[in-house]
Amino acid sequence: MIIRKSPEELEKLRRAGRITARAREAVVAAVRPGVTTAQLDAIAEEVMRSEGAVPSFKGYRGFPASICASINQELVHGIPGPRALREGDLFSVDVGAIWEGFHGDSAVTVYVGDSPPGDLEKLMRVTEESLEAGIGRALAGGRLSDISHAVEQVVEGAGFSVVREYVGHGIGRALHEDPQVPNYGTPGRGPELRPGLALAIEPMVNAGGWETRQLDDGWTVVTADGSLCAHFEHTVAITEDGPEVLTR
Repeated sequence: MIIRKSPEELEKLRRAGRITARAREAVVAAVRPGVTTAQLDAIAEEVMRSEGAVPSFKGYRGFPASICASINQELVHGIPGPRALREGDLFSVDVGAIWEGFHGDSAVTVYVGDSPPGDLEKLMRVTEESLEAGIGRALAGGRLSDISHAVEQVVEGAGFSVVREYVGHGIGRALHEDPQVPNYGTPGRGPELRPGLALAIEPMVNAGGWETRQLDDGWTVVTADGSLCAHFEHTVAITEDGPEVLTR
């Protein structure tokens, strides 16, 4: 069931989104060679709790941490721990915060080091551009697949692959609500986008093929061919005046 939010509920989503963004940016600011993913997890949790929020992911279906910390060929759901980031890594962090019962959800991929080589810079840039293209189609009166198609066009136009097995989602009182938001598809299909709908739009992009597999830890998803990958995400509200990014 697709749940549209009242103005009062959207205000709580805005606050959850702002806290999520602050936690995400605190993690990004701390990324450097030698820092462990557990240290980054602690930074994010401290920011969220200092703002009166709690982590969305900690305990969710048994997930043991406050962020998802994924490195290189790891696409999503990496578990923070003693691993240290190294110069030249691609690091993807996914953050979620709950404030007064409402969730924010956001992700970003960053390069560990001073300046990424051209192929990595392109992968990150194209993934972020595909997110912005999808957000640009999150328009009242449009259809859900307009978002999906916009993402796919940017990604495949640059020679990369859109992951099929994992998708974006509605968001609100639950971290994952209807509808699912694929990152590929034919435009003009699916539910109508109406004011009050909140979506987590999250392109997941592989440099190689689109296939993925899950590791034995039951969480970490990697590219099936070992290629590098990137993940960007924002929580977005559909409004009469256009898309409102809640986790900017």
